[in-house]
Amino acid sequence: MPDLLLELRSEEIPARMQRKAAGDLRKMLTDGLIEAGLTYEAAREYWTPRRLALDVRGLTARSKDIREEIKGPSTTAPDQAVQGFLRKAGLSSIAEAHVHSDPKKGDFYVAHISKPGRAAEEIIAELVPGIIKNFPWPKSMRWGAASAKPGSLRWVRPLQSIVCTFGPETEEPVVVDFEIDGIRSGNVTYGHRFHAPGTITVRRFDDYVAKLETAKVVLDADRRKEIILADARNVAFANGLDLVEDEGLLEEVSGLVEWPVVLMGEFEQDFLTIPAEVIRLTIRANQKCFVTSRPTSPLEGEMSAKPTEGGPVPPFSQREALPSALPGISPSGGEIGQSPLSDRFILVANIEAKDGGKEIAYGNGKVVRARLSDALYFWKTDQGDLPDLGTLQESAAKFELDLKKPLDQRMARLDHLNVTFHAKLGTQGQRVARIKRLAEELAPTVAKSISPLEGEMAGRPEGVASAGATHSGISKREEVGTPRETTPSVASGDISPSRGEITALVARAAVLAKADLQTEVVGEFPELQGAMGCKYALLQGEHPSVAAAAEEHYKPQGPSDRVPTDPVSVAVALADKLDTLTGFWAIDEKPTGSKDPFALRRAALGVVRILIENRIRLGLTSVFANAFASFASDAAQISDLLGFFHDRLKVYLRESGARYDLIDAVITPQSDDLLQIVRRVEALGKFLDTEDGKNLLAGTKRAANILAAEEKKKTRVAEIVEPALFREDAEKKLSAAVNQAEKEAGQAIQNEDFSAAMLTLSVLREPVDSFFEGVLVNDEDQAVRANRLALLARIRAATDQVADFSKIVG
Repeated sequence: MPDLLLELRSEEIPARMQRKAAGDLRKMLTDGLIEAGLTYEAAREYWTPRRLALDVRGLTARSKDIREEIKGPSTTAPDQAVQGFLRKAGLSSIAEAHVHSDPKKGDFYVAHISKPGRAAEEIIAELVPGIIKNFPWPKSMRWGAASAKPGSLRWVRPLQSIVCTFGPETEEPVVVDFEIDGIRSGNVTYGHRFHAPGTITVRRFDDYVAKLETAKVVLDADRRKEIILADARNVAFANGLDLVEDEGLLEEVSGLVEWPVVLMGEFEQDFLTIPAEVIRLTIRANQKCFVTSRPTSPLEGEMSAKPTEGGPVPPFSQREALPSALPGISPSGGEIGQSPLSDRFILVANIEAKDGGKEIAYGNGKVVRARLSDALYFWKTDQGDLPDLGTLQESAAKFELDLKKPLDQRMARLDHLNVTFHAKLGTQGQRVARIKRLAEELAPTVAKSISPLEGEMAGRPEGVASAGATHSGISKREEVGTPRETTPSVASGDISPSRGEITALVARAAVLAKADLQTEVVGEFPELQGAMGCKYALLQGEHPSVAAAAEEHYKPQGPSDRVPTDPVSVAVALADKLDTLTGFWAIDEKPTGSKDPFALRRAALGVVRILIENRIRLGLTSVFANAFASFASDAAQISDLLGFFHDRLKVYLRESGARYDLIDAVITPQSDDLLQIVRRVEALGKFLDTEDGKNLLAGTKRAANILAAEEKKKTRVAEIVEPALFREDAEKKLSAAVNQAEKEAGQAIQNEDFSAAMLTLSVLREPVDSFFEGVLVNDEDQAVRANRLALLARIRAATDQVADFSKIVG
């Protein structure tokens, strides 16, 4: 069957747009072919900085002939209906229609339409120009003399040529001929801009790829990534270094070159006094280069992974991918790794220079030095005094700041300048004051859950569960509430604060948490907010927990990010997220559908994870009330926000393997202790896995169904159970069992021992089974019937203490 080759060559396409654009081209073309009646076996897209290409295999040579009948109105219908039928069927007169008869409906008109199939070349020639004109680029441009005309062609960069060939492997393919804005399709393309600028005549995809390779163009973006990564590892290894890998940068760089040539540049070692994150971001953002690190010795840490000496580097697809350390918020010092950065960097050129790339590396080194000089200036400036200290006294007094300390000065300036957080929510200074107040209120609760008793030493590293942490049993895949294996924070290894210290440290941490927004480094690299606050706090002698909170209060940034476990970080992180949520709820800026511009879903999920994975008991209703006190709000907003948290908790638990019906059975509109909900779900799941649980569920649901049916019929149900009306032993046994279970389950729930509550309910299994086997609920005596229905209501009330069994499937 024939194959189709399409190439759209232009000037350089921005790297961030290439992958999506190639996918859009494939989808738009294949959808159009199918809609036109053609089928294909496979289609794959390719892209380089200067071209989008599409290889469609097994495309049918012609669409099928179409015969269809369009039913029209009755032969006695008014002329208006007949004319409408003619327009719909594309007939010029009613004489071209046929008359069919129906025994019930009589005679009516039918149009017999025959549409002959079309050649694939004709369909493609009609389809591709429309795709080009309507291509969904995020940004596009017009160019040349034609750009002055209305409706002129728009493309991301000036479109230069189009290749479009079609034909089977056994025959010479043909050029699908069409023209758009003076650019006519053909079978001629061009290779590398500098190495092979001449024309290349191509026939089909296989020789197209081979000829481009000869002309110094690697068409496959994934192959370019493999080449870059393997060569970069080898160049670093040859110089006794390790490549600091970055998947995001690798993707971007592969979209900047058609013929990747890996080189190494260098800068002065004096710049290594700058924090590693700043060096990395400077080189990454400004020059699109990779940094390298010096491998650690066995005494300093684990050996860095290197290619086997004398052996080839494994292909990219066979090596374990290392995640980018800069996905959205910068890593802490521990996440960069133990190996210090070196003064060498890896760059990727697009040409093979005659001098082996020496001048290219030298030129990049000059730019990197200039950028690092700026970064070094920012780094040193942030550690000095501000020139306007005299104007910051009032703000310093408001937040009890020490203007001898650089970070305190930056916080005072943040408040003094009245930097806006949100037009309806006030300034950053006002927000910091709210976060401080809320964090101080949360501190005792957090301290009680995480920290040891007064005077005891914690010494529990960040990310390590306390001895009292229990397993959830929700899922075999992942236990809810058990902290994931994480990288220790800056405070790891230090003695955690005692309960008495936490409130004071939380207040200090909350005040300094946003101070780095006024630093020069964060102004240049916003991705480093938090990380730089941590570093500057340590430099001015703050408690390690206060420094850690400056960075960790932003966490978790997503479902895979670690949660803070230092009590100071936890309190500030909760306060920060809860202030954001209550603030935007108060001004009615809630998420709607897929729109969540202020990342409120992520903030709520962060609160959920912090509470559950740190095993913190917190009544959200009272916390919301305290937080909403800073805004104009009402009880309805508190209830609405609590419902929003319930939705986030359901998402979290389902992703952890919990059954949706158990979650729904446990959660009520008033449930505001998320950890208690999790424990109820755990206990309910374990109970229902037992034989007693399954049988009690069946009996309880039977009782609830009978009650619901009788209540719907408005049958009288006694307000209390009267033992005097019992006629059967099964009634007496069930009543005694319910009394006992209700009392013991209530006591167990009060003690928050949900497993014990379930165990007490299990004693109802046998009396419930016996009751339904030996007792007729709908007795002829209305008093007896009402009494037995009241007994069923008691069963429902007893089990409802733990969960709404009617919502459980099974």
